[in-house]
Amino acid sequence: MTIEVGTKLEGKVTGITHFGAFVDLSGGVTGLVHISEIADNYVKDVNDHLKIDDVVMVKVINVDKDGKIGLSIKQAVDKPASEQQQQRPPRGPRMDRPSGGGGREGGGRPGGFGNRDRGGRRPSYNTPSFEDKMSRFLKDSEERISSLKKNTEGKRGGRGARRV
Repeated sequence: MTIEVGTKLEGKVTGITHFGAFVDLSGGVTGLVHISEIADNYVKDVNDHLKIDDVVMVKVINVDKDGKIGLSIKQAVDKPASEQQQQRPPRGPRMDRPSGGGGREGGGRPGGFGNRDRGGRRPSYNTPSFEDKMSRFLKDSEERISSLKKNTEGKRGGRGARRV
């Protein structure tokens, strides 16, 4: 008997591990039901859901080239149509943000696309430009380097080194 993806079969649990259960299908073929495919809810321990020699209905979810067969118990159970389509409640308008428009260009966000001056530049809201940030960084780094040099000059050298 050939085992194809999507077919539902009946099998017998032959082994239980911490990561799943091995199920013997017909003809001595064995597949693995991963712990995540045992039940719809969280499975902490496989032994809580399955015992050795249990007969279970499984669905073949994959067959690898090397012969490994992936099985699922939770996909083999036929669910009513209402449970299959777990729909989220419809999303309403967000109340914590303005809905756009608001009389301003750019959707009401400061610094947005439509919120530019006549030269096409964004207005500065007391934020330093890139050049200002870069010059401050260079100044700070030069000060740090000079203080490091002062502190390490006297520590170099061996026997007759001059100390400052």
